This record gives sequence, structure tokens and C-alpha cells, in this order.
Amino acid sequence: MPAKTNSIASQLEEIEKTEGKLPALLEFYRKLIQIQDRVGQQISVPNPIFTTEAVRAHTLSGKSLLGFTELAIDWLFLRKTYKEVVALFHEYSDLFGTLPENITNLTPGQVVSKRNVRNWYRGKPIILDTELIDQTQTLLGAILGAALKPFLVREAASLHSSLDMEMWRRGYCPICGGNPDFSFLATESGARWLVCSRCDTEWLFQRLQCPYCDNADQNRLSFFTNETGTHRLYVCDQCKHYLKAVDLRQAKKSVLIPLERLLTLDLDRQAQEKGYSPCA
Repeated sequence: MPAKTNSIASQLEEIEKTEGKLPALLEFYRKLIQIQDRVGQQISVPNPIFTTEAVRAHTLSGKSLLGFTELAIDWLFLRKTYKEVVALFHEYSDLFGTLPENITNLTPGQVVSKRNVRNWYRGKPIILDTELIDQTQTLLGAILGAALKPFLVREAASLHSSLDMEMWRRGYCPICGGNPDFSFLATESGARWLVCSRCDTEWLFQRLQCPYCDNADQNRLSFFTNETGTHRLYVCDQCKHYLKAVDLRQAKKSVLIPLERLLTLDLDRQAQEKGYSPCA
């Protein structure tokens, strides 16, 4: 098991010992990362597809490295992974609701097609033979994204060292183009780093700017902190989106961003009650 996943598993065990039992959402997450890490370890490291000059050119032009056509995906393996993830979501129907028939009755090949993965990757609706209501579209997108994650994380890891993350300074991922869904303030400098919702890549970004709409008007940007000062909720009154953050300068124990996304769900509730919405 990779070091990060091992650390997440250890933290979940600590929570389980403290509370006597893990909340259902964290139980689900533990099983999901076990699937994703097992899959990730079986994916071959892609061959380098960019020269140093090409990476620099992409960075300077603001173009993410991986468009859909650059993704190296084993389609049979992805469909097998999707089938496992669907079964896991079905197991936790108390969390997500009973999966609609137009999800459970479809074969992995019908959902995991090049067209649907391309649409998901580009933020477009998934297209099936039957029309999907918004709630089902969102759920199916979450399932497909969970199945794709180990493929994207593996590919991103192979490219990470070739990029100067401090040079990017844009509101979307330099590797896969995904939106950030979390951020952190660095321990030493307090600089804000964004975290990609799709491939977990981290990159430097301005503290006083919205990553979603580029708004830099200080009168329309603000943030809220919790009582301990460890967490922040950045909000933008121009696009009405929010972004969660953890201040590593204030954290009293090691912070694992993938797990932190779930441990801070109360911040999501607070933001949405104030009229803001997530972007990722």
C-alpha cells in the first residue's frame, strides 16, 4: 500500500478507535481508496510524452499537459474498475440512495465508452440511450470519476517532476485541467496551494484571487475561519463559489488532503447555507 494511503488508513483507524465505529461515509471512503490504490499499482507508468521544451511551452501558454487525447487508458481495466466502484456505491445506498436502474442495468462498456469519458473529462454530460435526470447524471459522473481517478493520479505522478508548479499560477490544474476542490496554506511561507479535484496535483496560486473566475476585487472576496484557525472557507461574491483550505501553519498533526476533503464537510454545509456552491 502506498505511503499516503497507508497514512490515511492509519488516521481512519485512529478515528475508529476514538469513536468506536467509523461513520458510514468514512467506511465507504476507506474501501474506495483500497480499490483505487490496488488499481493504481497495476497501471504501468506511462512513457514520457513531453520534452522539457514542450512542458515549458504548455506552462507559458496556460495549456494543461493532458487533454483527453493524451490520456493513456487501458479501457478493459477501466471498465473492470468502474464495475467495482458501482458495486461499492450500491453497497452504501444509505449514503447515495438506491442506484437508478439506468445505472445498475447498464454494462460497464455502455457507460465507459470513449465518448462518455471524453465528455466527463471536458465537463460535458454523459450520454446514454435513456435520458438522465440531473441527479442521476451527477451520481454517474461521481462513479465514473472515482473509477478514473487512479488512472489520472498515476499519469499525473509521471509528469509532476517535469513541471515548475510555482510558475503556473492559474485556476486550473497544470496537468489535467481539472478544477481545484481544496487548498492549503504552506507551513513555512503561508502561500496558498490549490489541489486538483481529479488527479490531486498541487500548484501555487495567489491568496487574493478567486481560482474559478479570476476575480481579484478585494471587496468581493473574503474568507471565514473556524475557531482554531486551522481551516478557512474562501468565498467569491462574483461567481458565488467557495473553496475550502487548511492552514498547515496552525495544524497540530499531519494533514492528509484526500481525507481532509471529507473531514471538513461541515464547511461545505456552511458555505452552501450562505448561498455559495462548489465548483469542482
